[in-house]
Amino acid sequence: MTAARTTRQDLLRSWALWTAGFLAFPIAGLAGRAVSGPVDDLVAAVLGGAVTGLVLGAGQYLAGRGAVRATTWIPATALGMAVGLAIGAGAVGYRTSLADLALMGVLTGVPLGIGQALALPSTLRRRWLWAVTTPVLWALGWTVTTLGGITVDEQFTIFGAYGAITFSALSGLVLHGLIHREEP
Repeated sequence: MTAARTTRQDLLRSWALWTAGFLAFPIAGLAGRAVSGPVDDLVAAVLGGAVTGLVLGAGQYLAGRGAVRATTWIPATALGMAVGLAIGAGAVGYRTSLADLALMGVLTGVPLGIGQALALPSTLRRRWLWAVTTPVLWALGWTVTTLGGITVDEQFTIFGAYGAITFSALSGLVLHGLIHREEP
Protein backbone atom coordinates (compact mmCIF):
# COMPACT_ATOMS: atom_id res chain seq x y z
CA MET A 1 0.00 0.00 0.00
CA THR A 2 2.84 2.40 0.76
CA ALA A 3 4.47 1.71 -2.61
CA ALA A 4 1.19 2.46 -4.41
CA ARG A 5 0.73 5.68 -2.45
CA THR A 6 4.29 6.77 -3.15
CA THR A 7 3.83 6.03 -6.84
CA ARG A 8 0.62 8.07 -6.95
CA GLN A 9 2.29 10.92 -5.09
CA ASP A 10 5.27 10.80 -7.43
CA LEU A 11 3.00 10.80 -10.47
CA LEU A 12 0.98 13.70 -9.09
CA ARG A 13 4.16 15.64 -8.32
CA SER A 14 5.64 15.07 -11.79
CA TRP A 15 2.33 15.97 -13.48
CA ALA A 16 2.03 19.13 -11.37
CA LEU A 17 5.58 20.16 -12.23
CA TRP A 18 4.96 19.56 -15.96
CA THR A 19 1.77 21.60 -15.68
CA ALA A 20 3.65 24.40 -13.92
CA GLY A 21 5.88 24.41 -16.98
CA PHE A 22 3.11 26.41 -18.66
CA LEU A 23 5.16 29.41 -17.53
CA ALA A 24 7.60 28.63 -20.35
CA PHE A 25 4.90 29.45 -22.92
CA PRO A 26 4.64 33.22 -22.34
CA ILE A 27 8.42 33.47 -21.98
CA ALA A 28 8.84 31.57 -25.26
CA GLY A 29 6.23 33.77 -26.91
CA LEU A 30 7.97 36.96 -25.78
CA ALA A 31 11.30 35.66 -27.08
CA GLY A 32 9.80 34.65 -30.43
CA ARG A 33 8.02 37.96 -30.83
CA ALA A 34 11.15 39.93 -29.88
CA VAL A 35 13.06 38.23 -32.69
CA SER A 36 10.42 38.03 -35.41
CA GLY A 37 7.72 40.56 -34.61
CA PRO A 38 4.12 39.61 -35.44
CA VAL A 39 3.54 36.40 -37.39
CA ASP A 40 2.41 38.05 -40.61
CA ASP A 41 4.66 36.40 -43.20
CA LEU A 42 6.69 33.24 -43.80
CA VAL A 43 9.99 34.57 -42.46
CA ALA A 44 8.36 35.76 -39.22
CA ALA A 45 6.60 32.41 -38.82
CA VAL A 46 9.76 30.34 -39.33
CA LEU A 47 12.05 32.55 -37.26
CA GLY A 48 9.50 33.23 -34.53
CA GLY A 49 8.52 29.57 -34.44
CA ALA A 50 12.12 28.42 -34.11
CA VAL A 51 12.93 30.82 -31.26
CA THR A 52 9.64 30.10 -29.51
CA GLY A 53 10.21 26.37 -29.90
CA LEU A 54 13.76 26.61 -28.60
CA VAL A 55 12.67 28.39 -25.41
CA LEU A 56 9.56 26.24 -25.00
CA GLY A 57 11.53 23.02 -25.49
CA ALA A 58 14.04 24.11 -22.84
CA GLY A 59 11.21 24.98 -20.45
CA GLN A 60 9.47 21.65 -21.03
CA TYR A 61 12.75 19.82 -20.53
CA LEU A 62 13.24 21.54 -17.17
CA ALA A 63 9.64 20.90 -16.14
CA GLY A 64 9.86 17.28 -17.28
CA ARG A 65 12.59 16.42 -14.75
CA GLY A 66 14.07 13.62 -16.80
CA ALA A 67 10.94 12.59 -18.70
CA VAL A 68 12.50 13.98 -21.89
CA ARG A 69 16.14 14.40 -22.97
CA ALA A 70 17.39 17.91 -23.69
CA THR A 71 19.54 16.83 -26.64
CA THR A 72 16.56 15.57 -28.59
CA TRP A 73 13.53 17.38 -27.10
CA ILE A 74 14.76 20.96 -27.46
CA PRO A 75 15.83 20.72 -31.13
CA ALA A 76 12.70 18.73 -32.00
CA THR A 77 10.52 21.40 -30.42
CA ALA A 78 12.37 24.25 -32.17
CA LEU A 79 12.20 22.55 -35.58
CA GLY A 80 8.61 21.39 -35.09
CA MET A 81 7.47 24.89 -34.11
CA ALA A 82 9.32 26.53 -37.02
CA VAL A 83 7.86 24.16 -39.61
CA GLY A 84 4.46 23.94 -37.95
CA LEU A 85 3.94 27.67 -37.48
CA ALA A 86 5.04 28.32 -41.06
CA ILE A 87 2.54 25.77 -42.37
CA GLY A 88 -0.27 26.69 -39.99
CA ALA A 89 -0.04 30.48 -40.18
CA GLY A 90 0.45 30.38 -43.95
CA ALA A 91 -2.53 28.07 -44.44
CA VAL A 92 -4.87 30.51 -42.69
CA GLY A 93 -3.38 33.55 -44.41
CA TYR A 94 -2.02 34.86 -41.07
CA ARG A 95 -5.60 35.56 -39.92
CA THR A 96 -6.57 35.39 -36.25
CA SER A 97 -10.23 34.43 -36.03
CA LEU A 98 -11.11 31.62 -33.65
CA ALA A 99 -11.55 29.15 -36.53
CA ASP A 100 -8.30 30.27 -38.16
CA LEU A 101 -6.30 29.92 -34.94
CA ALA A 102 -7.81 26.51 -34.17
CA LEU A 103 -6.84 25.30 -37.64
CA MET A 104 -3.41 26.90 -37.30
CA GLY A 105 -3.06 25.06 -33.99
CA VAL A 106 -3.82 21.72 -35.57
CA LEU A 107 -1.42 22.36 -38.44
CA THR A 108 1.32 23.61 -36.11
CA GLY A 109 0.77 20.65 -33.81
CA VAL A 110 1.32 18.03 -36.52
CA PRO A 111 5.06 18.58 -37.17
CA LEU A 112 5.57 19.61 -33.55
CA GLY A 113 3.91 16.43 -32.27
CA ILE A 114 5.77 14.21 -34.71
CA GLY A 115 9.12 15.81 -33.83
CA GLN A 116 8.52 15.53 -30.11
CA ALA A 117 7.24 11.95 -30.43
CA LEU A 118 10.48 11.06 -32.19
CA ALA A 119 12.37 12.75 -29.34
CA LEU A 120 10.68 10.56 -26.74
CA PRO A 121 12.56 7.38 -25.83
CA SER A 122 12.24 4.82 -28.63
CA THR A 123 11.41 2.21 -26.00
CA LEU A 124 8.00 3.83 -25.52
CA ARG A 125 5.81 1.71 -27.76
CA ARG A 126 2.91 4.20 -27.68
CA ARG A 127 4.93 7.37 -28.19
CA TRP A 128 2.96 8.08 -31.37
CA LEU A 129 0.00 8.94 -29.17
CA TRP A 130 1.93 12.12 -28.44
CA ALA A 131 1.99 12.92 -32.16
CA VAL A 132 -1.77 12.33 -32.37
CA THR A 133 -2.77 14.34 -29.29
CA THR A 134 -0.46 17.34 -29.76
CA PRO A 135 -2.35 18.85 -32.75
CA VAL A 136 -5.66 18.55 -30.88
CA LEU A 137 -4.24 20.09 -27.71
CA TRP A 138 -2.46 22.83 -29.68
CA ALA A 139 -5.80 23.78 -31.30
CA LEU A 140 -7.40 23.72 -27.86
CA GLY A 141 -4.67 26.03 -26.55
CA TRP A 142 -5.45 28.61 -29.23
CA THR A 143 -9.19 28.20 -28.70
CA VAL A 144 -8.98 28.73 -24.92
CA THR A 145 -6.68 31.72 -25.40
CA THR A 146 -9.00 33.32 -27.94
CA LEU A 147 -12.13 32.70 -25.87
CA GLY A 148 -10.29 34.09 -22.83
CA GLY A 149 -10.16 37.49 -24.50
CA ILE A 150 -6.46 37.65 -25.29
CA THR A 151 -5.65 40.07 -28.11
CA VAL A 152 -4.75 37.33 -30.58
CA ASP A 153 -5.01 39.81 -33.46
CA GLU A 154 -1.45 40.85 -32.52
CA GLN A 155 -0.32 37.63 -34.27
CA PHE A 156 1.67 35.93 -31.53
CA THR A 157 3.89 32.90 -32.14
CA ILE A 158 2.18 30.88 -29.41
CA PHE A 159 -1.02 30.96 -27.42
CA GLY A 160 -1.32 32.76 -24.10
CA ALA A 161 -1.31 31.62 -20.49
CA TYR A 162 -4.92 30.33 -20.54
CA GLY A 163 -4.12 28.05 -23.44
CA ALA A 164 -0.72 27.20 -22.01
CA ILE A 165 -2.05 25.91 -18.71
CA THR A 166 -4.75 23.95 -20.53
CA PHE A 167 -2.21 22.42 -22.90
CA SER A 168 0.30 21.71 -20.14
CA ALA A 169 -2.20 20.05 -17.79
CA LEU A 170 -3.67 17.81 -20.49
CA SER A 171 -0.38 17.01 -22.24
CA GLY A 172 1.08 16.17 -18.83
CA LEU A 173 -1.56 13.49 -18.43
CA VAL A 174 -0.68 12.12 -21.87
CA LEU A 175 3.08 12.24 -21.32
CA HIS A 176 3.02 10.63 -17.92
CA GLY A 177 0.48 8.08 -19.08
CA LEU A 178 2.84 7.09 -21.89
CA ILE A 179 5.90 6.91 -19.69
CA HIS A 180 4.46 5.29 -16.59
CA ARG A 181 2.16 2.78 -18.30
CA GLU A 182 5.15 1.12 -19.90
CA GLU A 183 7.24 0.89 -16.74
CA PRO A 184 7.35 -2.56 -15.11
